[in-house]
Amino acid sequence: MTISMAFLVAFAVVVGLVVGSFLNVVIHRVPSGGSVVRPRSHCPNCGTGIRPRDEIPVLSWLLLRGRCRDCGTGISVRYPLVELLTAVVFVGLAGKFGASATLPAYLYLGAVSVALALIDLDTRRLPDAITLPSYPVGVVLLAIASLGSDSWSPLWRGLLGLVAMFAFYFVLRVAYPQGMGFGDVKLAGVLGLYTGFLGWGAWAVALFGGFLFGGIVSIGLVVAGRAGRKSKVPYGPFMVLGALVAIFAGQPLAQAYLDVTVR
Repeated sequence: MTISMAFLVAFAVVVGLVVGSFLNVVIHRVPSGGSVVRPRSHCPNCGTGIRPRDEIPVLSWLLLRGRCRDCGTGISVRYPLVELLTAVVFVGLAGKFGASATLPAYLYLGAVSVALALIDLDTRRLPDAITLPSYPVGVVLLAIASLGSDSWSPLWRGLLGLVAMFAFYFVLRVAYPQGMGFGDVKLAGVLGLYTGFLGWGAWAVALFGGFLFGGIVSIGLVVAGRAGRKSKVPYGPFMVLGALVAIFAGQPLAQAYLDVTVR
């Protein structure tokens, strides 16, 4: 690992932990329509504001042994896990794109994906407050990434991927309303933009990967007796997982599939 790559990874870890700490607030407040700015973070039991020294990602939770400094109420282990998950995603994206103009666009997607996946698990919703702004933000960030390239083709392909994946999910939603919510349709457009930017192979892996992961988990839940055939399972996390696989390995996976099927 070169010094520059080591610095980039360290930077991704720090930024990922900080962003993950903020995402904990987003995940908790956005579904209920609350502000992510006010009031400042506080203990839900005693109402005491969290001191700055107790807001260090992961480390503060460990030093406090997972409890409020003032009243001793337990603090869920989910908080440091979200911070660690975000850091892992950021490190992976930093390794994938390096110190390029493309990296900020995908770091934004990584943060949004973590938040939406966990909110969907909690509430079976994908809030418009997160999904809809991701359209213009994603287009702007990917356009900035395209400024330093020799071609605008990836951006145009991404925009076409946005429309195509949105349309695909929209048709599914209309044909079988019980199968997915319209929040999934809106998320599909965002994922189509980012994966289409990388190539049609990545776009296809993201599209079918979500169904594959969702199907495997749903069958597993039914076999384990944790769900019935008509049970509703949040689909957003599987869409996000499919998109992440597509970003990291979509093009090689698509090429490997083609190599096997054309023989």
